[in-house]
Amino acid sequence: MQSNGIKSVTATGQKTQQKTQQKTHIRELGINFDRWYAVARSTEVQNQPLAVTIWKRAIVLFRDSAGTINALEDRCPHRQVKLSHGKIKGDLIECAYHGWRFNPQGECAEVDYLAENQKLPNCQIQSYPVKEQNGFIWLFPGDATKAETIDLLDLFEWEHLNYIATVSVINCQAHYSFLIDNLMDMYHGHLHEDLQAWANPVLDTLEIDEERVTARYQAQSYYKIDKIWSISQLFFKSLRQLHPEPLEVSYIYPNWASTLGNDFKIYCLVCPVSETQTKAYLIHFTSLNAFWRLHKLPVWFRKFIKDSCFGAAQKLLDGLVRQDVLMIEEEQQAFLQNSERKSYELNRALASVQKLMRSQAENG
Repeated sequence: MQSNGIKSVTATGQKTQQKTQQKTHIRELGINFDRWYAVARSTEVQNQPLAVTIWKRAIVLFRDSAGTINALEDRCPHRQVKLSHGKIKGDLIECAYHGWRFNPQGECAEVDYLAENQKLPNCQIQSYPVKEQNGFIWLFPGDATKAETIDLLDLFEWEHLNYIATVSVINCQAHYSFLIDNLMDMYHGHLHEDLQAWANPVLDTLEIDEERVTARYQAQSYYKIDKIWSISQLFFKSLRQLHPEPLEVSYIYPNWASTLGNDFKIYCLVCPVSETQTKAYLIHFTSLNAFWRLHKLPVWFRKFIKDSCFGAAQKLLDGLVRQDVLMIEEEQQAFLQNSERKSYELNRALASVQKLMRSQAENG
């Protein structure tokens, strides 16, 4: 009897150990914290604090008196309420509850009702490296000593006078891996019908390293920006004509970038919120490089054109996002209902993409 008992306990222990050693499901992976994440647009942070979340970490963004952006843990250590409910006072952020004020380093700097014989509370909340670049606020949630050794994704087109920008916000109740799979798989253009910018993709080559997976497709584009009236193709379907164009998509952890011929560049800046929520910014750039006469005009006039045309592709981009989010959220719900159900995949790029997600999450 004793021997059977020992065998039973041993078998149970082995099963527990095997279960512990099983890999985290791709749809439940965490993130590599030692990367820069776009958590807000610059225009979102003005005179009031802004609450953001990066992988279950609540963070508050605010500008000091010089307009410099700062990032702190979004809690007052006094009563643990959110600092993002408060106000900005000079270079300090003030808690809405009792008015405790904190400097950009996360130290308690002022308490109005402090008695003469009392010292300021010796409490400190976490501060985060933060940068403002190319119209976005980027936050580094990992080891702060590594921040300067890691590059941000460069959106040089944001300031370049030859590119017209449109921004759409993605808020989806799904794990970030579903969004990345969607962005890297160009065969899903079937979903978009009249909003589709590309057609007939054929995966040609894959380029893979520790930070990036690039998939190159042979495809066709509905748009060609080569005449002064070309941008009207964004609004009038009858003006679009299919023609061959190379299509390239890259997962540059943790973000995504795509080019369609020489006319369009799209970025997706991904901010994972939790296992079942993702926020992202989809930025579409239409190139004006073909208009060489435009380049000879005064800079102020070119800037006026760039600013006036901002958001020219808004209806198109928002429509694409709505359709994609619907599918992505259905995928998430299907996974939650039955995580063991097998999915079948034909696009060989996605296996490499998911391998990169896993290696980054495990190393971070």
